[in-house]
Amino acid sequence: MEPNPFHNRLQIITTNYKGTSKISKTLQDAMNEQINAELFSAYLYLSMAAHFESQNLAGFAQWMRVQYQEETGHALKFYKYVFDRSGVVTLKTIAQPATKFKTPLDVFKQVLAHEQKVSSLINKLYESAVKEKDYAAQGFLQWFINEQVEEEKNATDILTMLEMIGESPVSLIMADRQLGARK
Repeated sequence: MEPNPFHNRLQIITTNYKGTSKISKTLQDAMNEQINAELFSAYLYLSMAAHFESQNLAGFAQWMRVQYQEETGHALKFYKYVFDRSGVVTLKTIAQPATKFKTPLDVFKQVLAHEQKVSSLINKLYESAVKEKDYAAQGFLQWFINEQVEEEKNATDILTMLEMIGESPVSLIMADRQLGARK
């Protein structure tokens, strides 16, 4: 009987897999919750995009669609990370987002509040990683901490612009064009 040429390779692969630093159940569960939160964020921004489309504010809608794509990307980063750490991804039901909105100013007040909530979720995840002495997770989460600083700043900047615009239709059209340039 000839030796199996794949046996040694299979042995190496198995050894490498077993050597992977497995994520703790606590962090795995928290990251699964964060996947859900990121997908809800995406769904919320898509709902806001639909609102702006219905209001003939295509630039605002474009900004929200890009935001939707970013949030989906964030969810996928967590998804991949959990698998990279030999964890299990459990996808849960995504809550229905709001579908009725008022003015662009009101919408961006909601955007800022939502991003602040996401920041607090990321910070709690980081605190869990510190508590568990999971240095790899801390490094992974640092990117999200920095990203949330940017997310909150962007929302604040647009909110400030909308507050300055007030009730001016001409200024709103200019803001719509500016936001529509986002790729």
